[in-house]
Amino acid sequence: MKSRLDKNSVGRIGVLLGGPSSERSISIKSGNAVYGELLSLGYDVIKIDVKDIPSFTKEIVVSGINVAFIALHGRFGEDGGVQQLLDEAGILYIGSGPQASRIALDKIASKEVFIEHNIPTPNYIVLANDQRESFLRGNNLPVFPLPFVVKPSKEGSSIGMSIVRAYDMIAMALDEAFRYDDKIIVERYIEGDDVTVGILDETPLPVVSIKPKEEFYNFEAKYTNGMSEYVVPAHLSERTTKRVQQLALSAHQALGCDSFSRVDMLISKQDNSISVLEVNTIPGLTLSSLLPKAAKAAGIDFGQMCVEMIRLALKKTVIEKNTYLRSK
Repeated sequence: MKSRLDKNSVGRIGVLLGGPSSERSISIKSGNAVYGELLSLGYDVIKIDVKDIPSFTKEIVVSGINVAFIALHGRFGEDGGVQQLLDEAGILYIGSGPQASRIALDKIASKEVFIEHNIPTPNYIVLANDQRESFLRGNNLPVFPLPFVVKPSKEGSSIGMSIVRAYDMIAMALDEAFRYDDKIIVERYIEGDDVTVGILDETPLPVVSIKPKEEFYNFEAKYTNGMSEYVVPAHLSERTTKRVQQLALSAHQALGCDSFSRVDMLISKQDNSISVLEVNTIPGLTLSSLLPKAAKAAGIDFGQMCVEMIRLALKKTVIEKNTYLRSK
């Protein structure tokens, strides 16, 4: 894998971190890790703390950056917002474009794409805020039995997510999900093993198996040291490994993602079937995050991974330029 870039050809790199979403604190950790690594490799790099959209729009113009390394998680960073602004400013950036980012963050939209492309995903129903009381009265109950999962449509890091195991838990779970979105998903619960597959340069990385100590892989289990165990490469059969990686790449491509992503899945304990949960276009980017763990298992260290993401952004520009010249 090409992981070295001529520093002069790259120009100034701006690491975008923070952001206005509920995942701001995680984004700062990701951005600081990337910034420190690129700085140690000798690149011209600055940090840009995105506190709000209007100030960022002004700052990006005067920053003098040539490439934006997006380390923003959640809304604005992963919903296509920052990508759209960067496109308008004519600034290169890593990862997927506005449309793929928007669909990937929206669990309802991404599930529709998965179903259209015959990618297995858990059965679900969608609830709008004005349907809450009707649902609590027993109307529009899902066809699948308890337990089921309730989660916001457009949040990451398991924020606002609950597993409902009894009917008296429904109201609290709905309230929690509706705190973050006006549309939520009620999804069939699958008892199984959490796995995730990173995609880098359209190639699946080794499968990571996640073993949380909590009931499920919630926010605490993701970001508290010692609350989860990670096995990479996962202890799966060769056949299952290939199937998981194939589905991850299919989900990545079906959403139109570019360069890299991380695809979260479940392997059912009942029948070993695999279900795709979501695609993360800007996954965690600290040394202990899942995409870097998978890259390391493939022989790609953290610095190489970051540089490769930038190389892929530059490569997109060359492809677009050549496509334009051929059309003339």
